[in-house]
Amino acid sequence: MQSFEQIRSHVGSRHALRTNDPYLISFDLTLADGRHQGVYLAEMEDEEGAKYLRISTPIGPYTGMDGARCLRFNWEQRTGYLAISDLEGSPYLQLCENRPYTLLSPSEIDRVIAELGALGDRMEQAISNGGDTF
Repeated sequence: MQSFEQIRSHVGSRHALRTNDPYLISFDLTLADGRHQGVYLAEMEDEEGAKYLRISTPIGPYTGMDGARCLRFNWEQRTGYLAISDLEGSPYLQLCENRPYTLLSPSEIDRVIAELGALGDRMEQAISNGGDTF
């Protein structure tokens, strides 16, 4: 994958896009038991102009979260990490991963989406007593 348009075309052929902006797309990933997890893909660029794809999914409001526990979780992960981002003006915990375009293939995008979506849903259930908000 060399451009966000190629990524948009690939993902859009598999999922109904909720957001379809120039450098941001989102959709609901369907999971087991009829659950859904919102997934966001955005293009990022580093200082040298290299392009990256950020894949993220909201976990829940950051209010009342233990920051040290989040950092411990990050340390133990092989894939994905936790970050805080504003969602509708409030801080939200997000599970995300950045991948350089040079390493992306359609199957790799599908794999990372499935992995982060499922892990994000499990984390959301754990902090919301089984809820399915995102």
